[in-house]
Amino acid sequence: MMTGDHVKASRSSHHDEEPLSPAARFFQAPRFNVYIIAIVGCKTRINTDVVKAGLEQTLVKHPRFSSKMVVDGNKYCKNKKWTQTKVNLEDHIIVPELDPNIDFPDRFVEDYVSNVTRTPLDLSKPLWELHLLNIKTSDAEAVGVFRIHHSMGDGASLISLLLACTRKTSDPEALPSVPVKKRAGSTFNSRDGFWWFFLAIWMLLRLIWNTMVDVLLFVATTLFLKDMKTPIKGAPGVELNVKKFVHQTVSLEDIKLVKNAMNMTVNDVVTGITQAGLSRYLNRRYSEEKKLDGRVKQSNSNIPKGIRLRTVILVNLRKSAGIQDMADMMAKRLKTRWGNLIGYMFLPFTISLQDDPLDYVRKAKATIDRKKLSLEPIFTSMCIGFAFRIFGNKVAAAIIRRALSNITMAISGVVGAQEEISFYGHPIAYLAPFVYGPPLSLVVNYQSYVNKMTISLTVDPSVIPDPYELCNDIEESLKLIRHAVVNKGLIKDVV
Repeated sequence: MMTGDHVKASRSSHHDEEPLSPAARFFQAPRFNVYIIAIVGCKTRINTDVVKAGLEQTLVKHPRFSSKMVVDGNKYCKNKKWTQTKVNLEDHIIVPELDPNIDFPDRFVEDYVSNVTRTPLDLSKPLWELHLLNIKTSDAEAVGVFRIHHSMGDGASLISLLLACTRKTSDPEALPSVPVKKRAGSTFNSRDGFWWFFLAIWMLLRLIWNTMVDVLLFVATTLFLKDMKTPIKGAPGVELNVKKFVHQTVSLEDIKLVKNAMNMTVNDVVTGITQAGLSRYLNRRYSEEKKLDGRVKQSNSNIPKGIRLRTVILVNLRKSAGIQDMADMMAKRLKTRWGNLIGYMFLPFTISLQDDPLDYVRKAKATIDRKKLSLEPIFTSMCIGFAFRIFGNKVAAAIIRRALSNITMAISGVVGAQEEISFYGHPIAYLAPFVYGPPLSLVVNYQSYVNKMTISLTVDPSVIPDPYELCNDIEESLKLIRHAVVNKGLIKDVV
């Protein structure tokens, strides 16, 4: 199994070097160079000097953000390792001179981020940078753009680290608070022990069966099982194309309303609205294709039946360090877990127009519940780790790259702060994470913040030329599902 990096913030001189974990090497393999973008929208103009001073006291003290990657050995056996170095913030913070009256500022920021991704990060310094854009957009007074190589850590840990660099706006000394997943209370009754025993056996058998099926499907996907060609499926080499990054904000309260009414999780709901939004979007794209081909047939649904469309979910296989742990790591140089330890879960989407909007979230919940009774992420991680140890990094990376090339998209969700926070004194309007580099034409990220949920899309514009239409379809799907919940009397509309 891939093992993550364990980082100590306080090291003696002979511990200044640390080998890259298998997962970190994997993210730097040829044609699988994966990066994370985090756009921070601020409610005020950004003071560059204040941000630099804040970074000196926080992020720069993190061992991974103050280490560069060094390669030694020969062409047959290359050893990659993290080596501590002195960080010069001038090499990492980019502040372009911008015209404050520029036309179409939102489009400018999108184009700026896309252009940044055209060049890889410089391996002679730590693999991160921050662009500060003092330009007013439709939803922020200024924008900060982090670019971090995925080999530095998994997405959840990196977002937690960025949150550890913020403070509550209402209390500048307090760290943000994030929702904590509640554990279900035990309902075991000794008098029902006989039935509990058989239930446990049944669940174990389902776990074994589901895992076997999922592992076989993963192997088949790696070898030959491909998703159907659709208007959103990228062609071979899609990872080399320059991507477009767009985001849109929807109501987190609406998502929670559906969640509570349907007895689901937030992940169930966002997966359901993504499924619904993609169905609406693809129905329109197929309709446009029929018009171009002269096949003008009036029909509510233009979607071919039996579409195989799957998404990959990266699963963190260990508990991520909390925000307090991250803050202590930087401030007090304490030890904490860090690195990449991930597995892969392949989730089938139902693409069709449903008469009842609630069917989208019901189907999503059923699929996710079935996946929860599977050890697929652990076994995929073990398979990749085994390939890495036996055949090397190139073969391991080729396996997962081929598997991802045969599916359609990726989706992930990150929990954010429950209250308004500030980035070194700059109140945050929104936080939008993105991922680029894998062989996919569409990556969907969800990021919660206070009472909002940001939908972030990374798209190949040659495949999805109208990403805002897809955002609108996802937002409209949420509204339709919410209205269906209210109209069916599942919950009272308090608005």
